Amino acid sequence: MSEPTTRADAQRARVLATSVEIFGTRGYRATSMNEIAAGVGLSKPTLYHYFRNKEELLVRIYSDVLDESLRMARATVAAAPTPLDGLRELLVSRVVYTCENRELLKICFEEEDELRPDLAEELLVRRRAFEDVAVDALCGHLAAHPQMHLTMAPKVFVNLCLGAVNWTYKWYRPTGPRTPQELGREMADALLMAVTP
Repeated sequence: MSEPTTRADAQRARVLATSVEIFGTRGYRATSMNEIAAGVGLSKPTLYHYFRNKEELLVRIYSDVLDESLRMARATVAAAPTPLDGLRELLVSRVVYTCENRELLKICFEEEDELRPDLAEELLVRRRAFEDVAVDALCGHLAAHPQMHLTMAPKVFVNLCLGAVNWTYKWYRPTGPRTPQELGREMADALLMAVTP
């Protein structure tokens, strides 16, 4: 998440970090604003100065993750020498990010139904922007290699890959034999075999 620039920003960052920890342990629905206030060491009225309600906290968590993910994806693909390299590095970076932020990603993947439909739709538009970065890289690669024939639509293939790398939050263990980077390389290579010349 972005670095806080003011005292208020720093306090909001503390509230968000505490919320992630408590939501991840107790679940969004079971968590109260009282618990979050106590976890941060603020009075409940002071907490409401920073966030109006629990839903605003959840939306901010989603927004921050989506914004950071989109920035990382665009920068990663733009810096790569080829579209396929960009897609590979994007998948590696997703594995690393997911493994290093499992608690955060658990909330994003498991608490989505708690959002109001209008808020969920707004976040879905931003998620699709992230997916489009990967789809554009894949389409650029396929255009440069017309001899390759993908057996499914590029968007379906990208979502298959993203589903696989995002799911690592469920099973990755820091004590395992692979670092997130090593795991990301292995997974990206396996997933992209179908489109590697």
